[in-house]
Amino acid sequence: MSNTNKRRWFILSFLIPTFLFFAMFTIYPIARGMYISLFDWSGSSAFMTYIGFQNFVELIKDPILWKSITNDYFLVAGKVIGIVVLATFFAVAVTRFKLRGAKFYRIVFFMPNIISVVVIGVLWRFIYNPNIGILNSLLSVFTDEPVRTPWLGQAETALWSILWPSIWAGIGFYFLLLVAAILTIPTSLYEAAEIDGASEGRQFWSITVPLIWEQIKVSILHIAITTLNGSFVMVWIMTEGGPDNATQVMGSYLYQMGFKQFHMGYASAIGVFILAISLITTLVLQRLLRRDETQLS
Repeated sequence: MSNTNKRRWFILSFLIPTFLFFAMFTIYPIARGMYISLFDWSGSSAFMTYIGFQNFVELIKDPILWKSITNDYFLVAGKVIGIVVLATFFAVAVTRFKLRGAKFYRIVFFMPNIISVVVIGVLWRFIYNPNIGILNSLLSVFTDEPVRTPWLGQAETALWSILWPSIWAGIGFYFLLLVAAILTIPTSLYEAAEIDGASEGRQFWSITVPLIWEQIKVSILHIAITTLNGSFVMVWIMTEGGPDNATQVMGSYLYQMGFKQFHMGYASAIGVFILAISLITTLVLQRLLRRDETQLS
C-alpha cells in the first residue's frame, strides 16, 4: 500500500466514526422528527395515522406557538444584550485595567457554568419565593410593609424573572472567551494609541472591539442558538410555561404537547419549526454581524 493510500485510510479512520456518531445522534433524529410530524400519533400507540402537513397547518393557527416564539426571541435579545455587554465589560476590566485578583474573578464568573441548569432553576425559585425568598426580604427592608410579590406567579414579571438568572448563569463562559481574545491583542497597539492621545474609551472602540469582533460574533450566535434550542430547561424548572403560557417557549411547548398531552406528531412539527427558525436566525445574524477586514484595521 502506497504512502498516499495509508494517509487516506488514516484520515478516514478518524472521519468515519465521527460521521457515524453524527448521523446516529443528529441526522437520524432530525429525519425521524420530520417523518413523525406528518402523522397523528400519541407517542405510545402502535398505530400512526398519516395526515400530511395538517400538523403544520394547525401549528400556524396556534396562538400559543406565536406566543412562545415571541418569548423565545425576548430571551434571545435579553441574553445577547445582557451577557455580551457584561462579559465584555468585565473582560476589559480584568485585562486592561489590571484589577487585583484577576484569577479570582475568572473563577467567580465561571462558577455558574459548572452548576447544573436544574440546580440554578431550583435556586432561583427559592430566591423568587413570595414568602421566604431573599429578593422579597431585601425589598421589604425599604418598605413599610413586607413585600410578597409572586415574581414567577404573575404574567407581568414571570418572563423577566427567568431572564435574569439566564444572564447570570451565562456570563462566565463568554467572559473567559473574550478575556482570551483581548490577551492576544499586541500591547504595542495600545501604547501607540496612548502616545497619539487616545482615551481609554477611544482605545476600546478603535482597537479592542474590532480585534475581538469575531469572538463577539461567535458569542452572539452561540447565545441565540442555545437559547432557541435550550431555554426549555430553565423555563420548565421555574414556571412550566405558566402562568397562563406567559413564559411558554417553543421547547417547553414541544415537551408539553409531546409528553404531557401525548400529541407526538404535533410536538414533532414544533421541533421542525424550531429547527427552521434556528437556521433562519443564524443566517440572518451572520449576515448582520458580517464586517469587512478594512473595518478591523
